[in-house]
This record gives sequence, structure tokens and C-alpha cells, in this order.
Amino acid sequence: MKTSRRGALAIGLGGAAVAVAQPVLAQSQPRSFMVSTWDFGAAANAAAYSRWKATANLLDALEAGAQVTEADASNHSVGLGGYPDRDGHVRLDAIIMDDRGNVGAVAALEDILHPISVARRVMEKTPHTMLVGAGARQFALSQGFETTRLLTPEAEAAWRKWLETAEYKPVANSENQRGSALDHDTIGLLACGPDGALAGACTTSGMAFKLRGRVGDSPQAGCGLFVERGVGAATATGVGEEITRIAGTARVVASMRAGMRPAAACREAVRHIAQLRGDAVKDAQVAFLAIDTRGEVGGYALQPGFTFAVTDPEGRTEVRAAESLKGPRGAK
Repeated sequence: MKTSRRGALAIGLGGAAVAVAQPVLAQSQPRSFMVSTWDFGAAANAAAYSRWKATANLLDALEAGAQVTEADASNHSVGLGGYPDRDGHVRLDAIIMDDRGNVGAVAALEDILHPISVARRVMEKTPHTMLVGAGARQFALSQGFETTRLLTPEAEAAWRKWLETAEYKPVANSENQRGSALDHDTIGLLACGPDGALAGACTTSGMAFKLRGRVGDSPQAGCGLFVERGVGAATATGVGEEITRIAGTARVVASMRAGMRPAAACREAVRHIAQLRGDAVKDAQVAFLAIDTRGEVGGYALQPGFTFAVTDPEGRTEVRAAESLKGPRGAK
């Protein structure tokens, strides 16, 4: 089934044209180079593509793409300007992974602008796969990273406003409500090289106003991100606790290993969460995004509204809307 397009929303991103397409479940499509979650993924893809053209290294590309979102103070999902925990601390999580089993992650990292880069150092410079909290910060400083105040005046004002009621309730699709006090979550990026090599990255400031010490799915291999050589890669977004309950991205990749196409594998994981959790997720958003070794991309969500940015090998980017279980075409 070919992608059906609606009116183009064209914006310039590193010379790439960006359009918005209607929901697609399992389309026959030309090869894609990379994909990332949400509409703001288009800017990350542009930076990643530029770095890939310069170095031909997938990890370099993904790190560069993630850094764009981490440094965007207007995006309250990730990094600088991210909404803090309920005690007013911005704590960041990130993971980077290739298809040779190399993985590095950090969780609950404070005062460092680019947690994705620290995660890569964990992968390349230590025998470990994850460092957390004060230990992650100490490691970052030992590697030459400088401290940055991550709590911006805008984010601090939103936090103080939240303190008036102190109600904690994740809101579906908050990532696309740019600049609101509901804007919190993740960017996940996946790439497939021309030789079928795979890699992925994920970085986040986590749920806004979370309990201090909370870690969601994003930095956990097999939950927020998973990559397997010869099969595919997957990332997740939405309420991390629901994704973690089923080791969501590991499940998506396992379904691809069993022969499912990326979109179908994402749909299977979403349906499993819905069946497992019932009314507990009736207002929550959970979404998965995947790419295989042929560069085929697929995404699926629990609620309507999940978008993702796809970039082809020539650098052209399109923002697509995923099908959803609760959308008009969801239940079949």
C-alpha cells in the first residue's frame, strides 16, 4: 500500500524538503536512511544526515542528531529546557547502541548538556553499559564534559506553576504540544546504512515533574531502544512504565526476527500493552518505531497523534503520522 499524502507542510531543514503524510501501517516504500520520533525529529535527522555524509559513521550521525534536540531550549522533552522532577531537578537519560552489541547509557544525569555523548563514552571507554546519578555525572566530568544549568527560566516557571496543584498525570502526545507545560518525553533515532548496518539512540529529560529518582524506558536496552544485526532496530515513546513492562523494543525486534514487517511488529507490541493493561492505559500514549535492514520504516501507537520523521538516502525528510489502535482505522 503506497503512502497516501495530504497537503504538504514544507519547511527547509538543511536543504531537505519536509512533508506531512497520512497514517501508514505497512507501506511499500523506497529505502530510508533514518527515522526519529515526533515532528521535531526532522531537525535532528537533518543534522544526523549531514554528519553521516561527512563521516559515513552511523553512531556519529545519531549522536549529532540527538545533540540538536538536547540543545533546543524550546523543546521541553529533552535536555536543556527539559521540565524537572517534582523537586526541581532536571535529570537526563540517554542510550546509544549499534548492531554489534555495543551499548552505552546514562540515567538520572544532572548538569550535562549532552547525555547522548556521555552515553557513547560509557560504551567506548568503560566495561559497563550504564552509569547513573552522581556516578554518571562524575564520569562525565572526568571525560572533560562541562557543567551547564539545564533548568531554564521557562521550565522553572512551569514547575512552580505545577507546584500549585502538584498533580502528576502523563498526557498523550504531549511531545507535539510544543512549549506547553505538558511537553515532556523523548526523541528516539534509528539509522540503517547502505550495507544494512543498524544503530540507534534515545535521549530524554523524562516525564515532567516525576518522582525524584524515576527512570523510564528510554535508557534501558530492550525497552526504549534495541538494535539487532541482520534484523532491525526499534525505539519507543510515550509512558515509559508501560513500555518497560513488556521490554517493548526487544519485543518489536523479536517480532521482526520472526518475519513481521516493522509496522506490524510495532502494532503487535501496542496491542499487547492494551490487552495486558486494559483501563490502566485508556488515556495514555505508547508508540513504537522501527526500521529493518532494507531501510523499511514502520510505526504504530496506542492513541492517534504519534508522528515520526523519515529521511531517505538523498537527505529528503518527510514527517508521517502513524496509525493507532484507537484511531479510526486501528481495530481490525
